[in-house]
Amino acid sequence: AIFLIVGFGGGYGGGFGSIGGGVIGGGIGSFGGPVRGGPGFPGGIQPVQVDTTLLRPVHVDIDPQIQQVKCQEKEQIKTLNNQFASFIDKVRFLEQQNKVLSTKWELLQQQGPSGPRKNLDVLFENYIQNLRRRLESLVGQRGELESELQNMSLILSITFHRYEEEINRRTAAENEFVVLKKDVDCAYMTKVELEAKVGALTDEINFLRCIYEEVRTISRDLSVVVSMDNNRHLDLDSIIEEVRRQYEQIAQNSRAEAEAWYQSRYEELQSTAGRHGDSLRNTKMEIQELTRNVQRLRAEIESVKKQNQQLQAAIAEAEERGELALKDARRKLEELECALSKDKEELARLLKEYQELLNIKIALDVEIAMYRKLLTKVLPLLGADCGFKKIPQGLCRVGGFGAGSGMGGGVCAVGGGSIVGGSCGVGGGIYSGGFSSGSGRMCSSGGGSFVTGGGSSSVRRCVTTTTVKSSGVKY
Repeated sequence: AIFLIVGFGGGYGGGFGSIGGGVIGGGIGSFGGPVRGGPGFPGGIQPVQVDTTLLRPVHVDIDPQIQQVKCQEKEQIKTLNNQFASFIDKVRFLEQQNKVLSTKWELLQQQGPSGPRKNLDVLFENYIQNLRRRLESLVGQRGELESELQNMSLILSITFHRYEEEINRRTAAENEFVVLKKDVDCAYMTKVELEAKVGALTDEINFLRCIYEEVRTISRDLSVVVSMDNNRHLDLDSIIEEVRRQYEQIAQNSRAEAEAWYQSRYEELQSTAGRHGDSLRNTKMEIQELTRNVQRLRAEIESVKKQNQQLQAAIAEAEERGELALKDARRKLEELECALSKDKEELARLLKEYQELLNIKIALDVEIAMYRKLLTKVLPLLGADCGFKKIPQGLCRVGGFGAGSGMGGGVCAVGGGSIVGGSCGVGGGIYSGGFSSGSGRMCSSGGGSFVTGGGSSSVRRCVTTTTVKSSGVKY
């Protein structure tokens, strides 16, 4: 029996099918070509030229690798299903992440972009104001200390001037003391010389006295009668006594005069020395007092200098801490801004991925719906056109058709209650395939394709490939 099928509606190419001895039927679309099917021909059924060579039975051997190919196709379908499930899980995960990020974004929007920055600004402004107040107090204390230092420097200069005056007075007193000491030495040397002269005169008087005593003794022993002129009377005793008395008077006067002069000079020197000693003691006491004051002032100046250095170090440290705190705050602010920008970029990336996955899902849903629609439309037509009953050993071959989309359309074969084949790799029969008249490609969805003609047969196989161009993902 020969079944003639013509194209209708423009979506499928026409063809014919035949049953060859109850084994395998074959056929080729009569309206095949590189273009999709037309909108149909007006005027009803058109005559078709049939090649009688196509009515010859075709001997087709069963491919021994059909089971392996079927297993590979099943594994590919499983892999695609797993990938689709993983994509669905990823979409759900991205939806959850999107919800989390949306919640975070709403919280950030509610908090306001300048909330943490305002808090940090207020915190650092308070800290800077405290540092400024402390700096002002330190500057005020520094001014007071500088004025006190100036007063102390003035007092020190006055005290040093007085100290120099006292040193000059002491030097003058020492010089005067040296001069007076020289005078005292001269007077003492004069006194010593006079004492030596007095001793020499005393020795001379004693010598003369001894001579006188000897002469007197000699004169007593001698008895000399001398006749002398009574008019000239020489009294040696009185003369010697007079001379002795005069010398003694001179010596006493000289001694008294020297003693009086030395005594007055000594008393004068003692009074001068006592006066200068008192002045020296007073000067020493004043010098000691001034030395203590100078030491105290120097210690105070050193302490003030140390306090000034400590204050300067504290100011420098406070400024350094402030700079470090400002740098740290700026760094943290930059980190927060960078983290916020990264979160925004991550949110944008996740939104983009979510949109891409949503587009992929929509494309897959559209493709699945299209395949389902094609199956629901094509399978009843193929089953109605074949009109076969259960054939235990036979196989029905129906002419191929080409879809208008440009992809190679498959053909289905029905044989003895077997699985019904579909187009573009959906489903699979025992042997399904054919040459598409609308696409110009040969593809097999179930096991392989074959072409009958001229008494020869060949079996070809190809794996169904589906490309989703909207998402850029190839399966």
